Parts: sequence; structure tokens; C-alpha cells
Amino acid sequence: MIIVGLTGGIGSGKTTVAKQFAKLGVPIYIADDEAKSLMNRSKVIKRKLIKLFGDKAYLNGELNRPFIANIIFNNKIYLEKMNAIVHPKVARHFEKWVLKQDATYVIKEVAILFENNGYKSCDYVITVVAPIKTRIKRLLKRDNTSKEKIEAIMNNQWTDEEKIKLSHFAIENIELNNTKKQVGKIHKELLAKIRNS
Repeated sequence: MIIVGLTGGIGSGKTTVAKQFAKLGVPIYIADDEAKSLMNRSKVIKRKLIKLFGDKAYLNGELNRPFIANIIFNNKIYLEKMNAIVHPKVARHFEKWVLKQDATYVIKEVAILFENNGYKSCDYVITVVAPIKTRIKRLLKRDNTSKEKIEAIMNNQWTDEEKIKLSHFAIENIELNNTKKQVGKIHKELLAKIRNS
């Protein structure tokens, strides 16, 4: 099975792009959604996160997001430790998911595909880009957050330039119709590359 990594900085519109590929019949795996689900579902992850963050990590059996976000926002070491607990589980879940798919290729959407070296296990990589001002505007509209928090997250992610250097394709996601055209073109190119390989 051919695995296509889909990534991009926060607010670039990865999910918008993933939905366009889904409309073309491509199976989509959204790693962040699965990570959130596993943090609530997996007893092993729960136990490890409580050990890392303390009893306040969960409220009524659900992950206490604001509490954890506040800690990892101020301390990169905690972010890395949390990722070390969650990411291997997500990777195993993805492997099982791939086996159930029947398609020419699948897309794995991961926010930190380069930062966690996940790109190395992809056959192709697509990076979604958008101007920083556009991304900040989208996030302020979408999330209950501040410009300061958005910029802190952006500073923990690779720049678009760094990602593009290691990507096979880049999609500039500013205007939806144009994004759709780029997705259609890349889909055709991927099918041709896979056929010819």
C-alpha cells in the first residue's frame, strides 16, 4: 500500500485538503483525531499520562485538555514526553488501519510529520501552505485561543520552506476552488507515478 503523508503548519488547512482527497475516494487517516481518541480510550496511555501530569490530567474520565495544553505550552520537555507516550500507539493503530483499506493509496494526515520523522515512512509527502497572516486569522476564528498561543505552536513547527524541501508536492491553500484544482492534479500525478513504478 502506498502511503502519502499530508502535513502543514497549524491553520494551513490540512483537513480541508484531506476532505478534497476523500471526495476522490482516497482513504484518509487523521492522526491527531486518533491521538485524541486514544488518549481517552487507552488504559495504558491514561495511566502513563496521569503519571506524567498528575491526577488533574483527566476530569471525569476525559482528558483535561486545557490543563495539559497549559503545561506543554510552557514546557517543551513535557510535550516531547507526551508525544513519546501517544505517537507509538497511533503508529500501530495506523498500521492496522492500512491493512483494512482497498485503494491505490492512502493519506495519513499528521501535523508534525517532519518534526517526529514520520515522513520517512511515507512514499510521498504533500505539504499544505498558506500565508502566516491567513493562518492566524483562521485559527482565531476557529479556536478559542490567542495570537500568542498560535505563534508559540508555530515556533515549535518547521517552517513551510523546510517542509517543502523534503516534500514531493505542495498545495497553496488560500482559495477553495484553486485548492480543489491542485488536489485533482496531484491525485492524477500520484496515480500515474504509482502505475509506472
